[in-house]
Amino acid sequence: MTIRLTEEQKMLRKMTRELALEKFAPRAAEIDQTGEFPRDNVKLLAEYGLLGINVPEEYGGAGSDTLSHVIAIEEVARVCASTSVILTTQALAIAPVLLAGTDEQKKKYLTPMASGEVLGAFGLTEPGAGSDASRITTTATRDGDYYVLNGVKHFITNGGEAEIYTIIAMTNKSKGVKGISAFIVEKGTSGFSFGKKESKMGIRGSITRELIFENCRIPKENLLGKEGQGFKIAMQAFDHTRTGVAAQALGIAQGAFDAALEYSKQREQFGQPICEFQGIQFMLADMATQIEAARALVYQAAVAIDDHAEGLSKMSAMAKLFASDTAMKVTTDAVQIFGGYGYTTEYPVERYMRDAKITQIYEGTNQIQRIVIARNLIK
Repeated sequence: MTIRLTEEQKMLRKMTRELALEKFAPRAAEIDQTGEFPRDNVKLLAEYGLLGINVPEEYGGAGSDTLSHVIAIEEVARVCASTSVILTTQALAIAPVLLAGTDEQKKKYLTPMASGEVLGAFGLTEPGAGSDASRITTTATRDGDYYVLNGVKHFITNGGEAEIYTIIAMTNKSKGVKGISAFIVEKGTSGFSFGKKESKMGIRGSITRELIFENCRIPKENLLGKEGQGFKIAMQAFDHTRTGVAAQALGIAQGAFDAALEYSKQREQFGQPICEFQGIQFMLADMATQIEAARALVYQAAVAIDDHAEGLSKMSAMAKLFASDTAMKVTTDAVQIFGGYGYTTEYPVERYMRDAKITQIYEGTNQIQRIVIARNLIK
């Protein structure tokens, strides 16, 4: 299929690229080194309308399509992966509410998230339940007009920084995945606290913490959809947001390639720039080809979301799988082209390499993506 960007999408790309280069790129290394959460970048993303880009205007968003969202994520990730995580995590927090929320829930929670007034987070993973979501042990017990949550979530992006949390909990263990439900929990609710803050290999400016629920009482109105629909809601949300992670991986790969190409023109050995050596040329050619192939797949998956196409799960899984594997391969090759300099923090490619790795892991490991793809093929 041929994907042609509209004039609006071209303008969005230009605007986001300029923002990223002018404001995000200069601080990317500092954010990585200090592990600081870039609140100033959050404000800029909000000012430019990027945090709710694909949310309907009636709920405070820009009402743009998924391809526009993907383009914005790609451009930000091209210079600072930690800042791009703000966009992808906001999308993951928004998606369940957008897909399953009532009109009242959407107005109450989507509107402030779409405008960037507040940040959101999504809580599924637990110490004993990662890829196997059916093993979650966090419970939500109905008590009159409330649900009482107990349990621990970990590896939660934006933990402690977000104000609105979509939490997946077990309401009826005997029903397995059909006993899982989804809830909205607000920061500051009694019984809801934050635990360990993780020190990570990459995306170090993105905060990852435990969420702790100890007899946390939330109104029954905070149930998303119906009891037992939580697993389905989460999987549908992933079908939409995995394309965002794929775009993030694509941006990381492009940023690393840009740096490697420029360096290869400047670095001289044996009396000529290293880009004149066939060995380097072949690496650059492969990197560029892999990036273009990933971009085609990611953009196609974005269009499929807006078209409500059949096989969306397969398409989004393929995009995430291929783009993240490409990011890891391209960033590794970029470090190789830089040689010893690539292994130092003086240049950005080692950061790109560290940041790329998580895209193969979160929102479903690439092994899980292969399972999703295979099951869709067989079905």
